[in-house]
Formats: sequence, structure tokens, C-alpha cells
Amino acid sequence: MFENLKLQSEDKIMALMSLYKADKRKEKIDLGVGVYKNNKGQTPIMDAVQKASRILNNTQKTKSYVGLSGNLGFIDNISQLVLADVVPKNQIIGAQAPGGTGAFHQLLLLIRSMEKDKRVWISSPSWPNHAAILNHLGIQFNNYNYFDYDTCEVNFSRMMSDLQKISPGDVLLLHGCCHNPTGANLSLENWTELTQFCEKKNILPLIDLAYQGFGDGINDDVKGVQYMASNLPEVCIGISCSKNFGLYRERVGAALMVVSDKKIHKLVEENLKSFNRVTFSFPPDYGASLVEIILGGNNSQDKELIHIWEKELNSMRNGMLELRKLLSDSLRRSTNSTRFDFIERHRGMFSLMGLSVDQVARLRTEFGIYMVGDSRINIAGLNKDQIDYFSSSIATVI
Repeated sequence: MFENLKLQSEDKIMALMSLYKADKRKEKIDLGVGVYKNNKGQTPIMDAVQKASRILNNTQKTKSYVGLSGNLGFIDNISQLVLADVVPKNQIIGAQAPGGTGAFHQLLLLIRSMEKDKRVWISSPSWPNHAAILNHLGIQFNNYNYFDYDTCEVNFSRMMSDLQKISPGDVLLLHGCCHNPTGANLSLENWTELTQFCEKKNILPLIDLAYQGFGDGINDDVKGVQYMASNLPEVCIGISCSKNFGLYRERVGAALMVVSDKKIHKLVEENLKSFNRVTFSFPPDYGASLVEIILGGNNSQDKELIHIWEKELNSMRNGMLELRKLLSDSLRRSTNSTRFDFIERHRGMFSLMGLSVDQVARLRTEFGIYMVGDSRINIAGLNKDQIDYFSSSIATVI
């Protein structure tokens, strides 16, 4: 019976990981997979997470299921981290999900259940899994131009021109900060104009927030999200704790809905619970409980953890900003041009280098430098000792 199955396309990043692993060269560099690494090439367990884990192990009394919405303390604390006090708590509905991907999936189920022909608009380029999940769920989508490959910056005027084609009731997918794969972010002025546009055209924003704290800071990274959420009647936000808490394998995420109409609050809440039930039943609790302890502990020992976490997160962000500066300077020297100066201006883990497929292939085969075919690099995959080798290799292939 299974002979009727169709062979699925191999995930390009997973395939790149296999090629990198098989490469025996000592100087090889992995810039493909989107995982934070420190200067030693390690993805560390944050100190705040280790301390919270000890507290949890000493205090947790049961391993019974949490409710269908998940850990409500986690939901409250992560909502506060993202939205602060700009949105009344009684307008926020949350459901825990397995990672940011799970949150995105559950929000799409909610969107699909409203209208079968609802269309989602996603940036070009975007995280490849956005389109993959939309296809899997049978949801129609269009692309809008986002990135200017000549300037390596956001082309907001062209973006807005494309969005004039959007229909009332459609969904606009936005990256909350640290755009993946480009690293080029919307300005607060852009967020303001988009908010006004969504209000005028009756558009539902769906915000993918996977990197809060990795760009300009925990609070600065969500100013645009907060403006939009506080000025529109309905906003969807999918949150990941993989990067900013380093909880990749714990799969910690949250699907948030901001709903100003009290009449539909309960309706949205019950639908999110129902979708959780039929998708994975009860969400995993361990990682969510760690985040809850870090962000909102009930005793003085726990309250210290948020300060430890903030310090660690700031160190991670500043390290990436330093790498961006060093890499930009090194590329300017190696190429004798300002072509790659945009790297210093970009934010987050990723930048799109603007290289051709052939140039990316040469970097892999000749120099052992692994990046995704569209030339997206993970800045956090570099360490300082590799920067000049990387820059000289780029100069050779361009």
C-alpha cells in the first residue's frame, strides 16, 4: 500500500547539514543551519535556564497533563514580554504550542477555519517553512516584494505597491524583527504605515516573532509589533523561545491573538483549544515552565533570573553585532568595495549576501564554506578567527 506514497523533497538546510558533516576539511565553516553559536562554535545552555531547571526539578510535584491551552503562567509572562502593557490583558488570548513553528501552524488553522478562501501574503523572500506549511494546509498565498537585491535593504515602496492588490479580509504575514532570511528590518515608520494600511483595508496581520532580543534589544525589537497590536482590532502573533532562551529542543512557543471584541474572545479561545486537541492534544510543559520561572518567579530567588537572562541575551546580541562590524570591515578590505557594508546595518542571526547559486557552490566546494543556496548566512555560525578566511574566499568567487 505504501508504494503509492510520493517522495518528498529533501529540506535544503537538512541536506546542507549532511554535506557539512561529511566534509573532512578542518577549515570548513557551517553558516547554514539557523542555530545560535558562541565563539567556540557551541550552542550553550543559558545560565538562567540551568538555574530555572534546578528550581523546577526541586519544586514540581506532578507530571500530569497541563490544560489544552498549555501553561497559563507561561502564556501570561510571554504575553507581557512581547506586548508589555500596551494591550489590555482581557484582549489577549494565548495557547501554548510546540515551538514557533507549532504556533504558526495553529494560528493558520484558526485562520483557515474562518473562511476557506482566505489568502495569506508572505514576503519575498521569507522563511521557506512559511510557504511549506501553507501548502500543506491547503491555504492560498501570494508573495509581496520585500527585499531589494541591489541595495540589500527593504524596498518598502515596492512592498506597499504590491500590497495594493490585497483584498479585504486577507492575511498579511510579517516578521516581527530580525527578518529571516534577509536580516533587513522594517522601521517603526514602516510599521506605522502598515498599521494604517491594515486598518483601512480590513487586513489581518499575522506576525512571526522568533528573534525578540536578537536585534536591537528586548524592548526595541517589538515596538512595531506593539504599535500594531495596540491600534488594530485583531492581530495574530506566533512566538518562539528557541533563540532568545536557547530552548531549541524543548519546543517552546505560543500562539497569541489580540481581539478587542469581547463577544468573540471566548470563541477564539475555544477554537485554539480545539485545534491543540486534534493536533497534539496537550502541549509540552517543561520548557514553558522554565520560561515562566525566568520571567515571572514568585520568590526573590526566581526574580533574579530575569536579570541573569537579560544580561546573557544582551551578551549574545552584542556578540552578533560585533561579528557584523568585523565581517563588514573585513569584506571591505578583501573586496576593496563597500558592497557588503549592509551586513553591519542588518540585525539578527541572518543576512542575505546577494551571491549567485554558482558562487555559493564554489564557496562550498573550494573553501568548505556552507550556506543556503540563496546565499543566506547565519552570522552566529562565524567566529572571529574565521572572518578573514571567509572574506578572502568571498573576494575570490565574486
